[in-house]
Amino acid sequence: MTDEAIIEEGYRPGVIGRVIELHGRYYGREWGLEQRFEIEVARELAAFFERYDSGRDGFWTASQGDTVLGTITIDGLPTGEAGARLRWFILDPASHGQGLGRRLLATALESFRQRGVERVWLATFAGLDAARALYEQAGFTLVREYRDTDWNEDGVMHQIFDWRP
Repeated sequence: MTDEAIIEEGYRPGVIGRVIELHGRYYGREWGLEQRFEIEVARELAAFFERYDSGRDGFWTASQGDTVLGTITIDGLPTGEAGARLRWFILDPASHGQGLGRRLLATALESFRQRGVERVWLATFAGLDAARALYEQAGFTLVREYRDTDWNEDGVMHQIFDWRP
C-alpha cells in the first residue's frame, strides 16, 4: 500500500458484494469451498444488514479511495454462544502482511470494550495460522474444536475462540 488505509465504521454502497467476493475467492481458492459456502455468506450477511443496529453491532471497512481492502464485523445479536460474534473478518490478499488486519481487529475490539461487552466469540478453521496469531495476540483463547462437513466432503476443523476484555 502506498497510502495508509482508512478504517471507517458503517455500511457503504458496494461493500456487501465486496465482502461476499473476498470470501468466495479466498475460501474457494484456499479451501475448495464453493457455491454453498458463498451463498451462505451472502444469506447471513444480508440478514445481518437487514437488522443492523449501530448501538448493538459493528461493521468496519478498511479502504483506499473507493477500494475496500478488508472488513470486520461484530454481530451483537445474542446467539446460542452468548455474547457478540466476530464475523466476516477478511482482507484482500494484496493487503496481507501490512498490519491492516491487526488494525481492523483492534478497532473492532476497542469499540466493544468501550461499550462494556463482556464476551466476543468467533468461529474459524484450523489452518488459518496468520488469523489465529492475530486472534491470540488480541487475547482470544481457543475454547472448542469440531469437524464440520457442511462445506465439503473432507470437512474442516472448526475452532471457536473467546475474548473477554
